[in-house]
Order: sequence, then C-alpha cells, then structure tokens
Amino acid sequence: MQTKVANGVKTLVAEAEPECNCRKQVGILGGNFNPVHITHLVIADQVGHALGLDQVLLMPEFLPPHVDEKKTIPAADRLAMLEAAVSDNRLLGIEKAELERKGKSFSYDTMKELKERHPDTDYYFIIGGDMVAYLPKWYKIDELLQLVQFVGVRRPGYPEETPYPIIWVDVPLMDISSTIIRKKIAQGCSIRYYVPEAVREYISAKGLYLDEV
Repeated sequence: MQTKVANGVKTLVAEAEPECNCRKQVGILGGNFNPVHITHLVIADQVGHALGLDQVLLMPEFLPPHVDEKKTIPAADRLAMLEAAVSDNRLLGIEKAELERKGKSFSYDTMKELKERHPDTDYYFIIGGDMVAYLPKWYKIDELLQLVQFVGVRRPGYPEETPYPIIWVDVPLMDISSTIIRKKIAQGCSIRYYVPEAVREYISAKGLYLDEV
C-alpha cells in the first residue's frame, strides 16, 4: 500500500501487483515404453531438474510412426507400467494424447493438439543425441519447431552440430534399452534394477515378453 496526500487528506492507495509469468514449463519425453525402464526415468528427472520445469510428461505412442512397423504389446499394459513407474515422483507424469487418438501419431500433430489444448504451456521436447541427425526427416519439422523447444540428451559418439535450436543436457550414461530387457526376460534372466520394482512385478504377474525372439 502507498500513502497519497491530496488537499491535506491522506489516503491509502493499493500498489499494482507485479505481472507474473503464469506460463507452465512442461517437458515431453515420447516413446513406445515397451517397457519403461530406468534410463527413461533418469532422463526425464534429470532434464526436469536441469531446466527447472514444472513437470515432465512421458508420452507413450499408440503405434510407432515408423515405416518398418515394430511389434509392441497392448497400450493398456504399457500405460499401466508407466503409471507404476512414475507414481513416486511428483515431477513426472503421463500424457495420454497419442493413446487416446489411437493409430499412428506424428510429433507435429500431437504437439499442435497439446498447444491448442494448453495455450498457457511452453513445451520442451526431449530427444536422445542419436536422434538429432534425423530431425531433417521428421514430419513437418519446421512447423514443429514453432511449437516446442527441443532438448537434446548428450550421447558419446554422436555429434551435437545441428541447424536446429537445441538445449543440450547431460545425463548419466546407461546402456539400457527396452529391447535388451525384453530379450533378458525371454532368456529367463533377471531384470532387477533395469526397471522399477513395480514394473518388474507387473511384467512377471502378466507373463509379458516370455516369447520375445
């Protein structure tokens, strides 16, 4: 409050509230998550903290948009494992847009939909360093760049030079992939510590990936 004097009379005048930046800063980490594993979670958590994001959402595909179609398990199982994996971390969440749309989804279409649905949100699209070289081949990449800020996770052996604006973030290097995990399960090997314990228990209870070849 400020005091204003007029004609010898003091009055209290409320100060104007400073404008606040009420835009949300949200990271998006897309993938098939077949299954979700520790590296996915470390990347999401590390990027979220490094950039001071409000939240990082893991966004599972319904079907991968690749020319060479990849086999995957039902979306309901992949979603259930994701929900179990992020349940103990308030920074992490799940974006179901592509599961709800069904079919194949391109990043541009999904992010256009999310921006229209949440105009008060700035999105940070997280990709691995190995994907940066493929950006020129992405569907409507120039339009996508108007919708998101790309965040690259550095990986040894992959160049960082790119004509696209990318924020680079370092995360611990872990050579874990969903493919490796599926093969280990089919071979009867342990996947403890490769995935959160709740995910391991879900896979075991459902008998997933036993016929992986």
